Amino acid sequence: MAKYGLLIDITKCNGCYNCFLACRDEHCGNDYPPYAAPQPYSGHFWMRMLERERGSFPKVKVAYTAVPCMHCEKATCVEQAPDGAVYRRPDGIVIIDPVKAKGHKEILSSCPYRVIYWNEELQLPQKCTLCSHLLDQGWKEPRCVEACPTGALLFGDMEDPQSELSKTLKEKPIEVLHPEYGLNPRVMYIGLPKRFIAGAVVLQDRPNECPEGVNVTLKGSKGTLSIKTDNYGDFEFEDLEENAEYSLKIEQPGYQPYEITIKTHIDIYLGDITLQK
Repeated sequence: MAKYGLLIDITKCNGCYNCFLACRDEHCGNDYPPYAAPQPYSGHFWMRMLERERGSFPKVKVAYTAVPCMHCEKATCVEQAPDGAVYRRPDGIVIIDPVKAKGHKEILSSCPYRVIYWNEELQLPQKCTLCSHLLDQGWKEPRCVEACPTGALLFGDMEDPQSELSKTLKEKPIEVLHPEYGLNPRVMYIGLPKRFIAGAVVLQDRPNECPEGVNVTLKGSKGTLSIKTDNYGDFEFEDLEENAEYSLKIEQPGYQPYEITIKTHIDIYLGDITLQK
């Protein structure tokens, strides 16, 4: 028996919303007993897309994070739902029974990820099923994965060593949303947005040039990172801890070093930093 998982690579996501639209196309107005009742045309986000603006002008970035049901191994919705109204299949997919769950609005509050939605017309809690009705027909992946044009979504059998998903899980640094919940979600991530520190170096006596190759060092509690400015004189450190303190040092032969202490309460863009002779 397969043990399904979904890996979402944030670094490949361009915010096209194809995953969201494919989910809507598959489930809105379509009844798939005993997997799910029809998704309403508004108010539900079985594949929610979170947009996070990062940095400040002129260094602004947007990170897109797709958030479906996490299909947790220790799902609190399964534990708290009455009479088996929510259950986990042998393949790991968590399903809300569209018959047994009717009228049980309290199921929504059992999920700390807040990915269960209330269908007012049907008086029913609903969520992502990973298109289990299609998988049981022989499909290899859910509609959201099929529709992703950048390969940001990867679905497969976590216990099959030959599957692309299993190989990627071994090769890449994997994260989960809110690990403090301790629910062992089957939906995992690469490149969840953290903090960045960026800036640009300018030389006092050559203000119209872009100094490439200037050494920039960042020290924090977990070690030291060193990079060099690019051909625009820019530098950037990504994937930094939130609410942490860092010491930044910029050095170039013939110029006075520049040092500053930074706290990453937010993403930091330092702007132009002029090195004095």
